[in-house]
Amino acid sequence: MKTAFITGITGQDGSYLTELLLDKGYQVHGVLRRSSMIDRPRLDHLTRDPEIYGKRLFLHYCDLDDTTTLRRLLRDIEPDEFYHLAGQSHVGVSFEIPESTCEFTAMATLRILEVLRDLEKVPRFLTTGSSEIFGAPDIAPQTIDTPMRPVSPYGVAKSFAVNITRVYRDSFGMFACTAICYNHESERRSPSFVTRKISRAVAEFEAGRTEKLALGNLDVWRDWGYAPEYVEAMWLMLQTESAEDFIICTGQAMSLQEFLSAAFEHAGLNWRDHVEIDPRFIRPNEPVSLVGDPERATQSLGWTAKIKGAAVARMLVDADRKILD
Repeated sequence: MKTAFITGITGQDGSYLTELLLDKGYQVHGVLRRSSMIDRPRLDHLTRDPEIYGKRLFLHYCDLDDTTTLRRLLRDIEPDEFYHLAGQSHVGVSFEIPESTCEFTAMATLRILEVLRDLEKVPRFLTTGSSEIFGAPDIAPQTIDTPMRPVSPYGVAKSFAVNITRVYRDSFGMFACTAICYNHESERRSPSFVTRKISRAVAEFEAGRTEKLALGNLDVWRDWGYAPEYVEAMWLMLQTESAEDFIICTGQAMSLQEFLSAAFEHAGLNWRDHVEIDPRFIRPNEPVSLVGDPERATQSLGWTAKIKGAAVARMLVDADRKILD
């Protein structure tokens, strides 16, 4: 039985990755912030199962700046694989809290790598990057060789994490890699993100909501996929012979306006009747077009995104209809 260690286990990606690893026969350990709420809705179906929790799934309290506790846990558990998924993940919010974004997204990655390389048994390590590392790229689609030009504190923090992971791989011979994930959504995405904000509003408009949906710039292009497929790519990356960074994406560009239109049309609605543009939601510096090239992931990992763009929008609307019901 392989053992995996996950930071950010209560998040969207962490919860899907936990399910995937358990299905593959892993023992899974995850860490929680000491300030975490008792309710963990993305994991409740697992923690309430006596055949899983305490037998194959274990949760531990450990803040990412508490290296003493982290080191003790890793020495006791001796994981085969380490998935670092935790961090402040909201791009817009990073402009309001840039220091803590960099602390928990950039510096936490460095601290973890330092702890790992001192272990007697060094696990394979994966962290997640973001399309935001490319910022305002001159080319589309972006590849692993596209220069990093981040335009947000979040993007800067993620680019540091990508580069420091590469440094530890090259300098210390660690199996350390980054899954540079483009936008990937699901019903477990927080409603504070624009995709869930849209799908939830569509379900509410069907149910009689009258208040307008306020959004920012609609003329931005993104590469939207489905989160459960992306965590499979993360797992595949740690099964390869040697560590490499990969772009994980659909390769399909779609504007936010098109995503919005697909979500509303799925409910037989016209978004123009229900949406207003609010300057408060326009970021100080917004990448216009972020779309990745998935070819290397397809060739090397045998991985291809199946649910893309408009299909993601429709899936989220259906999920929010069920939640509202």
